[in-house]
Amino acid sequence: MKTLYIVRHAKSSWDFNEVKDYDRPLTERGISDAYLIASVLKNKIKKPDVFISSSANRALHTAIIFSDTLGYPLTNLKINRSLYSFSDGYLLKTIYALDDDFDTAIIFSHNHGINDFVNEFGNQTIDNVPTAGVVGIKFDENHWKNIKKGETILVEFPKFHKIKKE
Repeated sequence: MKTLYIVRHAKSSWDFNEVKDYDRPLTERGISDAYLIASVLKNKIKKPDVFISSSANRALHTAIIFSDTLGYPLTNLKINRSLYSFSDGYLLKTIYALDDDFDTAIIFSHNHGINDFVNEFGNQTIDNVPTAGVVGIKFDENHWKNIKKGETILVEFPKFHKIKKE
C-alpha cells in the first residue's frame, strides 16, 4: 500500500517585476495558509516517509513550512528541479522513481500538473487544487512504478478552515 500527498505551493507574489518566475516568494497569505494546512495535516495524517519539493522558491518555502510543522528533518528534504514543470510528466516520473521502502510520500509542486495528476490517479474529481491545497491518494500497490487509479483519501484546502468575514 502506497500513499501520496500532493501539495500545490502556497500563494506567491507577482509584485516583483524584476524577479524571475522561478524565484517568486510567498505572500503573507501564502505563508499563513501553508502553516494552516500543515497544522491540519499534523493532526490528520502520519508523517510521510519522504518530502520532495520543486526547487522553485515558492514550492521550497512551502515544503520548509510543512517539514517544520510536521517534524520532518530539513536535512532529509529532497529537492527536485524537474518538478518545476507545469505538466504532470515530471511529477509522474518523480513518483515512479520513489524508493519502494517509502510507503508514504509528500510532494510539493506546481499547478496544471497537479490537477491533471489528482484527477487521473484519484477517484474524486477536483476542478482546481488551490494554492496550499493538498490531495492525498492511496494506492493498492507495493511499488511506486506500478501505481494506477487510487482512492482519494484526503482533500484539504485553506478555504475549508477559514472563517468567512461578513
